Amino acid sequence: MNYKNKKYLLKKRPVGMPTDDCWGIDYEDIKGISANEIIIKTEYLSIDPYMRGRMNDGVSYASPVKIGEIMVGETAGTVIESKSNLYNVGDKVCAHCGWQTYIKTKDTNPTLIRIPSNNINLSSFLGALGMPGRTAYFGLKNVGKPKKGDTLVVSAASGAVGSIVGQLGKIAGCLVIGIAGGSKKCDFVKNELHFDDCIDYKSETFSDDLKHACSNGIDIYFENVGGIVTREIAPLLNQGSRVPICGYISKYNEKDILNTETPFHVFGNLNPKPFHRFFVVTEWADQWEVATKELLELVNENKIFYRETITDGFKNAPQALRDVLSGKNFGKQIIKI
Repeated sequence: MNYKNKKYLLKKRPVGMPTDDCWGIDYEDIKGISANEIIIKTEYLSIDPYMRGRMNDGVSYASPVKIGEIMVGETAGTVIESKSNLYNVGDKVCAHCGWQTYIKTKDTNPTLIRIPSNNINLSSFLGALGMPGRTAYFGLKNVGKPKKGDTLVVSAASGAVGSIVGQLGKIAGCLVIGIAGGSKKCDFVKNELHFDDCIDYKSETFSDDLKHACSNGIDIYFENVGGIVTREIAPLLNQGSRVPICGYISKYNEKDILNTETPFHVFGNLNPKPFHRFFVVTEWADQWEVATKELLELVNENKIFYRETITDGFKNAPQALRDVLSGKNFGKQIIKI
């Protein structure tokens, strides 16, 4: 069989918000496979904040996408051809192989994740049951180390990672306070995710509202945004507090991110300093299967809820990334290819 693959290549590095001309579309014919290879037809593409950082040519926890290379990203799809003993035609898989409509790969590709048999939409394995869910799971469990009675504050609480963090915190017995932008997102966090409270960082009373909600201080702060939110959180941290730093999206479009204020500056200047560290979910890659299984059980038991923004059309991937970076999406942003 011959498949016409469509893919986005990085054409130039953005300054500020990425514009459409940062990418170029390329086509290739995928013809046949060799032993131990599979072809995946991608059905969904995950859009995530980290993608912006990978477009920069700078020092980071992961190497930047090179000019002319395929744009980084994870997809979910179906195996449509196989010469593999590990994967059969019809298997559902996730693959971290970039923005493309077909994927030809070795069956030993370490980014391949087999999706367990289930009745849940495939897109969910790019969100609550995928990388964002696992990021929440390991960041809270292994870095935040929640204890019953802790006050946990989660920024970007309506987002793909933050929404799961807060619900896991509730399951662990924490008092959970979310931070989100706008009344709709705050209402969703309180009424559908069942956080104890959610503070609108866009409100003129944000600082006072946060202090009131965290009257006993903060034991765990799950950092997703940086900026003004981080500065308001810092003086409320209790002795012995823990700060898992997942990201700081408010700074991702800065022209010189190395010389801008980050959560590391804010927390590092405190005395005493809280335990704080940046983490990436790949630190626990050998435990991904266990985490996904546990998250799937919690979803099936109606103990974890989530929302997705699914945008039709591969051509809309660049705009979807801009939406994520500006907070326009609601929950996990996904492209339906």
